Amino acid sequence: MERHRQAVRLVSAAVRAFFERSEPYRIWHGSTNSTRPPQQKAGARVVDISGLREVLSVDAGRRVALVEPNVPMDRLVESTLRHGLVPPVVMEFPGITAGGGFAGTAGESSSFLHGYFDENVRGVEVVLPDGEVVFARPDEGDPYEDLFRGAAGALGTLGVATLLELRLIEAKKFVRTTYTRTGSVPEAVRVVREQCAADKRNDYVDGILFSKTHGVVVSGKMTDELPAGARVRTFSRAWDPWFFMHVQKVTEGLPSCAASSSFPSRSSPAGEGSVTEYIPLAEYLFRYDRGGFWVGRAAFKYFAPVPFNRFFRWFLDDFLHTRMLYRGLHGSGESGRFIVQDVGVPYEAAGPFIDYVSSNLGIWPLWLCPLKTPKSPSFHPHLRYLCDEREGVSGAEGQMLNVGVWGWGPEDHDTFVRANRDLERFVDDLGGMKWLYAHTYYTEPEFWRAYGGKRGEYEALRAKYRAASLPSVYDKVRVKVESKAERGWRPWVKSLWPLGGLVGIWKGIKSRDYMLHRRATWKWRGDDAGDGKQKVT
Repeated sequence: MERHRQAVRLVSAAVRAFFERSEPYRIWHGSTNSTRPPQQKAGARVVDISGLREVLSVDAGRRVALVEPNVPMDRLVESTLRHGLVPPVVMEFPGITAGGGFAGTAGESSSFLHGYFDENVRGVEVVLPDGEVVFARPDEGDPYEDLFRGAAGALGTLGVATLLELRLIEAKKFVRTTYTRTGSVPEAVRVVREQCAADKRNDYVDGILFSKTHGVVVSGKMTDELPAGARVRTFSRAWDPWFFMHVQKVTEGLPSCAASSSFPSRSSPAGEGSVTEYIPLAEYLFRYDRGGFWVGRAAFKYFAPVPFNRFFRWFLDDFLHTRMLYRGLHGSGESGRFIVQDVGVPYEAAGPFIDYVSSNLGIWPLWLCPLKTPKSPSFHPHLRYLCDEREGVSGAEGQMLNVGVWGWGPEDHDTFVRANRDLERFVDDLGGMKWLYAHTYYTEPEFWRAYGGKRGEYEALRAKYRAASLPSVYDKVRVKVESKAERGWRPWVKSLWPLGGLVGIWKGIKSRDYMLHRRATWKWRGDDAGDGKQKVT
């Protein structure tokens, strides 16, 4: 803890110095999982917290962990699994950090049960904008309860998080994973919602829509039992299949669950429309890492004629994990024409939204992730009508559906911006909200109309904690639409194939992020027979 205290003293001193000079600054974390264009300019004022990246302790008795903000999910899981514990919500990408999950928005396949990542944080140490260090808890009566609740999802605009106390739950060796085939968008949405019911006793639920007629709902239950003869399925090794491709392959010949519900299968209690496998817990948590869900396919399209086949996925595996894909996305400049949007909508609006994406963007697959959302106004996607006293609407309180839209957009920059703007307007019309890690083009009035349920409270907190010199949430998330002259010559050079892609590869190699997966200890170490033992070193 002494190393941590000394590091926080240095952060506090740097923040205090900027405060006394009334100078704004940015926080340097060392990495990013945002897809927005980088705003950091040469010579910008920066507070460097990249060294705060340790798991300080895991208390198995109290089931809590003390974690610095730049601890990525894979290191966190490795640390907690040694104690037979796991965070209730683990972001699917191993490089996303605990601090990012608190300050941003992290809704994952267990969020229908446990809410967003920050709802499982018991306390946070914060360096306030004037340099004072406090510890805030969400408990009623805590002197900094308002700060905790205001800082969650506020992107560091109320202070710098330097330590988190995380809640943990019991971990088990495997996730009994069932893939349920659906034959239409309404059926997929319905089955996702059904699998979230308490009587299903699922720990994880998400879905993949490969097309309007081929969807798969993935439900998981933690277990220590591995049936005799069952094969342990892994997704972390270079020769393993990418998860989404595996799911598509094992379900493409199945009837939809609606068609098969009258014909129960002997091999699966869910019926002939489903397949069940056993996946080690950590392998399940990071199942989408290789290929970045399915975004990794875009790299092969960019570098055509390199074929998208199993050999080249094996040969290029180092470049196809999410950390390296993020490096390539930003380094190449292709984030300026690749649509990456996560949208939360009420369940009844999911069908119209998916129809819109299909008709206007033609992007498939789509990810479905059910969410238990906050009742109070938040920068997280939530059911806005439940938080607006002017609307006398009732509904399924606190439940909505995240739809992940990730794929190539228009090549022309102005058309790309327009496509994102049109999507924002349509989502707003549906009563939905976007994740703010992505390209955000709202005007300021539009932004506060969509996210302003807590604007008054937020501005009052900024005044109370003397945060006026820090950028607001809107300042941090908006993408400035620049003219060709303002963009300069670098984007033009990167747009010349294959220069941008080669720059992205070079930046990935330079980062050495590929070594993090090579050395990861969370990967399954059991034998092919499935001895049921997770070996974490």
